[in-house]
Amino acid sequence: HMSNGSSITQFLLLAFADTRELQLLTFWLLLGIYLAALLGNGLIITAVACDHRLHTPMYFFLLNLSVLDLGFISTTLPKAMANSLWDNRAISYPGCAAQLFLLLFFISAELCLLTLMAYDRYVAICKPLHYGTLLGSRACAHMAAAAWGSAFLHAVLHTANTFSIPICKGNALDRFFCEIPQILKLSCSDSDLREVGLLVVSACLVFGCFVFLVVSYVQILRAVLRIPSEQGRHKAFSTCLPHLALVSLFVSTGIFAYLKPPSISSPFLNLVVSFLYSVVPPAVNPLIYSMRSQELKDAL
Repeated sequence: HMSNGSSITQFLLLAFADTRELQLLTFWLLLGIYLAALLGNGLIITAVACDHRLHTPMYFFLLNLSVLDLGFISTTLPKAMANSLWDNRAISYPGCAAQLFLLLFFISAELCLLTLMAYDRYVAICKPLHYGTLLGSRACAHMAAAAWGSAFLHAVLHTANTFSIPICKGNALDRFFCEIPQILKLSCSDSDLREVGLLVVSACLVFGCFVFLVVSYVQILRAVLRIPSEQGRHKAFSTCLPHLALVSLFVSTGIFAYLKPPSISSPFLNLVVSFLYSVVPPAVNPLIYSMRSQELKDAL
């Protein structure tokens, strides 16, 4: 029996497939994606950690991002793989809470890190002479710690709040993992003021990061356009391209997942949307970076 008055001991996740053959196919497909993500991010972590030429702020933040991506994809995929393999849809109540917490933690930290990476590119291109002082190793460590710390706090607040709301509208979720809006749909009260308050906090965090990203890139573009030589412009901008690609991927999949109108909702679309923003960025990020960065290729 749950302390908050709801007697739910487990939630039912959205299944990828209903026939056995498709379930097994899904399992192998997810396993392939998961292994590719482990390999890609693992290689980046190893290369950056072991090659002293990559001990720069840009690669330090990339290392952090790869660690986050590994955590991010490990929060949702192994459970989905197990459920597909054993023809099961259940996730326990504590398991759901843990998944929600980790998901929030990794998503918030990833957003903070992408913002820090924009700052890194901004300083490198707009204030190159101050790069060593503004982004020394201690400053970088402090910034990364702030990103991880604020993400942790954000996740704790949301998780504690979401699971203190009594649930009385069944236990089936519209995603293949636990997520706040899905759990709120099952709550007894229609609108919970605390959750609205916390969502405002989240919106401010996201909006703040987004504004910072846009402003950084406007400054970067202005600086790049002032570079006299074509080659110099190309070189300066190509160090930003992977980061821009990551941000666009992360933001567009997130916006699509959370802001699509409820009228266009089918189990298949819900599956595609949740897959897009929880699996695609962590699996594709290493690819985007290693394709663009010559230094990383050499190190590998």
